[in-house]
Amino acid sequence: MTKRTLGGTSRKRRRVSGFRARMRTKNGQKVIQARRRKGRLRLSVSTS
Repeated sequence: MTKRTLGGTSRKRRRVSGFRARMRTKNGQKVIQARRRKGRLRLSVSTS
């Protein structure tokens, strides 16, 4: 039998490493800050 695909992964991905999730904690804010400083196009995982 073939393996099942992972279900509900995108929701968890957003919950764990989305922009709002990052802004919720001090360390998460540091992550966003560091990525801004570095000039990243994507600050966090995109929602689409």
